[in-house]
Amino acid sequence: MTQEEHIRIEEDIIKMLKTVFDPEIPVDVYSLGLVYKIDLHDDGTVDIDMTLTAPNCPMADYIFEDARQKVESVDGVTAANIQLVFEPEWDMRMMTDEARLELGMM
Repeated sequence: MTQEEHIRIEEDIIKMLKTVFDPEIPVDVYSLGLVYKIDLHDDGTVDIDMTLTAPNCPMADYIFEDARQKVESVDGVTAANIQLVFEPEWDMRMMTDEARLELGMM
C-alpha cells in the first residue's frame, strides 16, 4: 500500500467512525474522543482501540458492531479489529470543541 493510499484509507476510516453514535448521545464516537488508536496495516487490517463514556454502557455491543461494520465497508480495509480499552479513562476533556458545542457545554 502506498503512503497516499494509507492516508486516504485512514481518512475514510475516520469519516466512517464519525457516523457511529451511541443512541443516547447525539455526538459521534470519534468527536466524543472515544477512539484512542487507529492502526492500519499494509494488508488492509485495521486495529482500533476504543473506549466508552461509562464502563457498563448498555449499548456497547451495538456501538462496537456498528463501528466494525462501517470501518470494514471502507475501500481498502480487509478487516477491523476493535478492542475495548479503559486506559486512559475517558473524560469530557477528550471531546472536540464541536462535540462540546453540540452538547451545550460551551
